[in-house]
Amino acid sequence: MPRPRLRGVLDWTGGGHGYQADLLDYVTDPVVSDQPDLATDPGLPDSWWRSLRSAVESLATAQGMRTTVRDAWIERAFPQYLGVPAPRTVERVTGHGDFHWANLNGPALTILDWERWGLVPIGFDAGMLHANSLRVPAVAARIRQDFAAVLATPAGRIGELTALAEMLQAVARGWYQNLAGPLADRARELTGVAPPQGAAPELGG
Repeated sequence: MPRPRLRGVLDWTGGGHGYQADLLDYVTDPVVSDQPDLATDPGLPDSWWRSLRSAVESLATAQGMRTTVRDAWIERAFPQYLGVPAPRTVERVTGHGDFHWANLNGPALTILDWERWGLVPIGFDAGMLHANSLRVPAVAARIRQDFAAVLATPAGRIGELTALAEMLQAVARGWYQNLAGPLADRARELTGVAPPQGAAPELGG
């Protein structure tokens, strides 16, 4: 897995709070983007894309120890942010859980920020990266192509919709305003339903 090696962990308490610091390998390659969503095509080589797909596929086979995106949140978020009923069943695999461009390095692939990894809906990681690429159609198309084996399945569609619901929740909270329109358009493309306008942010989602 292309991730920094964990060298040590330090735990301590102070002022009634607990803290943890991780010592990881230093990564020399820069992140692909200094923000989660992509503004321009980074021109990544085919070898980078192959490594990315291989990493996601390998991670999916790992044993997940916790559920990152819970059923209770999905049951609330689908009608609130997508305007459609929540799926009856959600198939899960192990995933990164926070798969966006500020957590990916290039030109040699390294995946950063593993705090949220765990069991996610199938297609969630690819769907999250796709959602954060919607302002750059060529990159979004590359993701749909490279991850078609997952995203084009019924389970993968649920995973992508889960990622879109999470992003639309962030929009409702004031984040990703440049992506509000593209996110709504993609959700409508997948569901045939326009997402609710200006959905109120739900605390604790």
